[in-house]
Formats: sequence, C-alpha cells, structure tokens
Amino acid sequence: MKTLCVIQHTEAEYLGLIEDHLESRNIRFAYKRPFTEGGTLPTSPDGFDGLVLLGGGPYGVVSGDLLPSLSHELRLTRAFLAAGLPVIGLELGAVLLAVAAGGGAAEAPLRFAVTEAVARAPGLLEGHLPDRFPLGCYLRDAPVLPAAAEVLAADADGTPLLFSIGNSLGCLGHPGMKRGMIEDLIMEFVDTPDDTAETLAALGRAQGEIAEALSRLMVGLVAHARLM
Repeated sequence: MKTLCVIQHTEAEYLGLIEDHLESRNIRFAYKRPFTEGGTLPTSPDGFDGLVLLGGGPYGVVSGDLLPSLSHELRLTRAFLAAGLPVIGLELGAVLLAVAAGGGAAEAPLRFAVTEAVARAPGLLEGHLPDRFPLGCYLRDAPVLPAAAEVLAADADGTPLLFSIGNSLGCLGHPGMKRGMIEDLIMEFVDTPDDTAETLAALGRAQGEIAEALSRLMVGLVAHARLM
C-alpha cells in the first residue's frame, strides 16, 4: 500500500474530490499542516511514496505574502525528486514543483477562474488525459517551467495548465475542487480575487463536469506517478 505526504497550506484547501479516488485504490494520504499550532513538516521522504503540494490561497512564492514554509517545502520537494518519488503540485504547489525542479516562478496576481484545459496532443497521461476538461484555479504567481518539463494541457491562450516533469505532475488548478472549498477560502483570508461571486457560480455549474473529468484524470495520474 502506497502512502502520500500531503502538505496543506490553509484550512480550506485539501484534496477535495481526489480523496475518494485515492481511498478506492488503497492509496493512503497523510495531511501535514505546518500552519497549525505545533504543525510540522517531514525533513525527508522516508516513509512516503510520493508528495502532494496543495494550493496556498493568497500565498505566493515571489509576490504577495510569501508562503511561510516556502524554504522547507522546496528542500523537501527536491529530496522527493532526487529520490525518484513523484511530486503532485496543485495550484501554488505546481509553482513550488517548477522551482524545486530547476525552473522558477514569475509574479502573477491572485486569481480565481474556471477555465477549460485543452490537451496538447492525443494519448497523453498514459492515454487518459481528456481532450478538454474544466479546471478551477485559485492561486498567486505562475511557474517558469524547467527544460525537462512537458506541457500536457493549456488554456485557449496557450498558457500551460498541466505539465509533467518525469513521474511528477504540476497542475495550475485543482482537478478535485469543490465549491465549498473556495467559499471557505474566501472567508479565511481578507486578500481575495475580484469577481468571486460570478466565478463561484461558474464553478457550481461546472461541478459535475469536473467530477467526471477527474475520474479519467486520476487513472492517468496514478499510472504516470506509478502509485499502483
């Protein structure tokens, strides 16, 4: 049985719809919450088969309020990569993955959007990447991809939304996003994006399609990361 270390950066953001898919495959996950009183992070990959870096709400890597555990998480991510273990980065986590893998981060404003991801080619993600799928995104800053990265899906403007680095994956959105997560996130922080009410409504309308696309995405993710 595989076990994932999942780093959570806010009370509101968690694995969401992804939890059920992992549990159905007997993949365990252990949340690490460094923002809580007494919360700690591992110092090495020992005891884990992969790392998941969740979103960070309004926290940034190079702008805004910087993620408090940034240095520790970059060291830990590099350790997982060096050990050949998969890292799954969602939203801010994708930016952290890009930096740790030898790329970088660029300033970008805090934003919340429901967009359509378009596969760059057929047959990607072990043949399970949908041609098009909705994706909710809530993050600050943007990844500067390292040379080793392959863009798997992008938005209509060509901005990368899903990329791979070896057996690791970065996603600029949260493929298991629930509307309630974002509602709680907006309540948790004073710093929020503009037009949240309209985007929350769009997220609610897309919820069924998000769940449907996730079923295929998880098959591909698990296969790509060699979690089974």
